[in-house]
Amino acid sequence: MATPHVLLLSLLCTLLVSWGDAACAEVDSDTEAVAGRGFKLGCISCKRRSEVDSTSTVEWFFRPKGEVEFVHIYTYNEYGQNIEDDQFLDRVDWNGSKTSNDIQDASIYLLNVTFNDSGTYRCLFNRRLLYGRYEYDTNVIKLVHLTVVAKATRGTASIVSEVMMYVSIIGLQVWLLIEMIYCYRKIAAAGEEALREAAKNQTQNLPPKC
Repeated sequence: MATPHVLLLSLLCTLLVSWGDAACAEVDSDTEAVAGRGFKLGCISCKRRSEVDSTSTVEWFFRPKGEVEFVHIYTYNEYGQNIEDDQFLDRVDWNGSKTSNDIQDASIYLLNVTFNDSGTYRCLFNRRLLYGRYEYDTNVIKLVHLTVVAKATRGTASIVSEVMMYVSIIGLQVWLLIEMIYCYRKIAAAGEEALREAAKNQTQNLPPKC
């Protein structure tokens, strides 16, 4: 039978695996779209305390190039998505978190990009942290400055952003692997110690020889 400390180590390893599956890395969105193609407007806000339950809703706003005011264009919440502006009707689709109301990836996909889509996009997280006896509301804002071009010209910022995304993902996976190896070694050592202790107790309980 497994001892309590072996069971505890096993539980910790399980939690580490679960945390690794939900690992979050904030990566800036690309900022150059090609007219006539689709484009992903990236928006990621990682929750700082993963052990605290929360719910989130997301709102997107758009300020055309040369304008001053933002226009509300999109909402996503527990009931699904809603396009708020006719300019984006049938052209925006949710591309973020889909398995939880605790949204950390609020990216959207813009179909059939036009030159009129150039401007600044504001992504607003409305997050409610659920503590035992009270709730706490917090807001996070991300901006994407989008330029629409006739032909793709991949810039340095886009390349660096993509490289940093892969570095972050690989770093998280390596850290998780190291933690899992350490955890499993501790479990194995604890199991061997338990077996030696059981064998020792069994030997001490044997009746004396005549």
